[in-house]
Amino acid sequence: MGKNNYLRLGVNIDHVATLRNARGGIHPEPLRAALIAKKAGADGITAHLREDRRHVSDQDIIDLKNNIELPLNLEMAATDEMLEIALKTRPNAACIVPEKREEITTEGGLDITKLQDMLYHFIKKLKEEQIRVSLFLEPDMGMINIAKELDADIIEFHTGKYANLKQEEQSRELEKIVKMTKYAHSLGIECHAGHGLTYENVEDIARIDELKELNIGHFLIGEALFLGLDKAIVRMRNIIDNSRNLKVA
Repeated sequence: MGKNNYLRLGVNIDHVATLRNARGGIHPEPLRAALIAKKAGADGITAHLREDRRHVSDQDIIDLKNNIELPLNLEMAATDEMLEIALKTRPNAACIVPEKREEITTEGGLDITKLQDMLYHFIKKLKEEQIRVSLFLEPDMGMINIAKELDADIIEFHTGKYANLKQEEQSRELEKIVKMTKYAHSLGIECHAGHGLTYENVEDIARIDELKELNIGHFLIGEALFLGLDKAIVRMRNIIDNSRNLKVA
């Protein structure tokens, strides 16, 4: 496989924990899902530790960090509590996302225009501990410029709007994502993407050469009910590799 064209796949295991929490107890275990994901071809594990702990728990994060050999991407709000947890657990990367108690899932990119001063110090503390910092943003030039000023290592572009649109509107949103990914890459920022990606809509996103990683969770956990988690991930891995013209085993 040509490494220069390889697109990493991060698997978000949040909703394994959602299913566990619906009944209580310990099953199904997010750690077990992460280990299966690794064997199936995932390049990283993503988990969102929400303030209300509605899915993954503090112990889940500790277990993932201590027991998986893949990079851990910790999604979190920009709060003192989450900063303390990140500095203690030392994930490979911290992805700062917007968070509302009433939302079902993350509804859009982080609005960093009003948070620059706070985020500057927040990001500085993470980077001092060699934790890579990612900002979950809409494909917007102004946001990208602020991310550059804040010295973010990564921008993860929110693809939820793209995923929910149809035909011409989706094509226009895709063009925006392509343009903004190329722009962020030109500034030296590593580019990722995620949210709402499925077997049906991932190909065009995966073809964006400047993207280095996709993070996919809810869809894969849902497909796992029908295919098994390993087969669901292998199928996604193959679609992504085909989109990059990489040889599929």
